[in-house]
Amino acid sequence: MSGEDSPRNHSDADDNHFPMLLAGEEEEEVAEKESMVPLQHQRYHLQSIASAILIRQIPSQGLSFQLWPAAAALVNLLDVRRHAHPALSALLARRDAGTPLRALELGSGTGAAGIAAAAILGARVTVTDLPHVLPNIQFNVDLNRKALETHGGAVDVAALSWGVIEDMEAMGRGKYDLIMGSDVVYHDHLYEPLLKTLRFFLSGEERTAAFLMAHLRRWKKESGFFKKAKKDFDVEIIHRDPPLEGARIGVAVYLFVPKTGLN
Repeated sequence: MSGEDSPRNHSDADDNHFPMLLAGEEEEEVAEKESMVPLQHQRYHLQSIASAILIRQIPSQGLSFQLWPAAAALVNLLDVRRHAHPALSALLARRDAGTPLRALELGSGTGAAGIAAAAILGARVTVTDLPHVLPNIQFNVDLNRKALETHGGAVDVAALSWGVIEDMEAMGRGKYDLIMGSDVVYHDHLYEPLLKTLRFFLSGEERTAAFLMAHLRRWKKESGFFKKAKKDFDVEIIHRDPPLEGARIGVAVYLFVPKTGLN
């Protein structure tokens, strides 16, 4: 998440479960630099391309260095359910037309969703987060380079602070077919910077892009974000995961499409 660490979870932080597509977590203790840092590696099995990616987590470094259910839900949707919703299917059809899909991920954390999207869709994905998060994302990109190359995907890593015009302009406006994010709605003081970022990348004369967001609802205050978002975007829930064991609600995946006149 831009501005500060992404939530990736709150009071249920110990409930570190994942959908069935995440199987066989491998954990090891290794020496990193001058201290012993517990590392975790999570394998994502990507059914649609009969392949897998491996993602390193470093929980001791903070929330942005961990995987959470919303990222898993987004990967699962892109992997096995993307054709179930006509609008999403049409948005992702550019690869079939011979043009690589161009995607931008906001608040990438470990980079899992962006890396998976690149492999699954044969897309060119730019994954972004705050500067201190980027080395681990780059590690994960390099770790999965063979899988990306095999399936025609590519991942670029870049710093992006939400709402900062210099950062957004550096990413380029009008370049992307899809904006992605998971667990990006949490801190209410970042609602407006996030919306400003979405308006920047989804506005203009050629409004062909949309925002795909996986979200696990935690706070009542989040309704304020959606209320503001609906002024500029048509917002639709296109998928819901069932609640994980011990949870009351599951992850929902939203599609934000800019309204006519957004500029």
